[in-house]
Amino acid sequence: MRVDRRTIVEAALGLLDDEGLDRLTVRRLAERLGVKSPALYWHFRDKRELLDRMAEHLRPPQSPPGPGEDWRSWSLRRAREHRAALSSHRDAARVVAGSRAGAATLAAFDAELAVLVGFGFGPVRAVRAAVLVDHYVVGSVLQQQADAQRHADAGETPPEDLPEEARAALTGATPTLAAALAGGGDPGGDEAFEDGLLMIVDGIAAGLERDRTA
Repeated sequence: MRVDRRTIVEAALGLLDDEGLDRLTVRRLAERLGVKSPALYWHFRDKRELLDRMAEHLRPPQSPPGPGEDWRSWSLRRAREHRAALSSHRDAARVVAGSRAGAATLAAFDAELAVLVGFGFGPVRAVRAAVLVDHYVVGSVLQQQADAQRHADAGETPPEDLPEEARAALTGATPTLAAALAGGGDPGGDEAFEDGLLMIVDGIAAGLERDRTA
């Protein structure tokens, strides 16, 4: 079978979904592709480089602001797209969190920064805002995927899926936490993610205003 870099990365993502990051090896990937391991090293120096290209593939494509989209709505949309891309593959957040950006990723990041600068951000504020949102997205998906895997490995039901009485028993000694969970639901769920994202964007807006009035 003839393989190229894209074929290898796509097969690696399939193996990631089936086996998880800890079991993703060059040998297993070569077996899936029907080739010998040395054939893959013609395209990637080592597993680390392969993971970096997988991380590149896991980032959503560049998407400039649409008509009438301001920096806030654009930033919110891009964060949601990033989260959806990471959530679509097992252990994807772990792959991205440990990656080193290549030329394509850096060019895409520079384009994102240029959008923020076009909205009135200074370059420093643009970098810090973009990195902050990126870290929030990756971190939230990382925690969500790690929790899901831990419960799956242990054969346990996640707390948010337990019957109400069982959840109440878990939080009997922590009344403030119990009230928070009763009112806000799963702190790692969609609603909590959206609320946290708005907090971050509000903070970015406050920093941008400070820059303008300094």
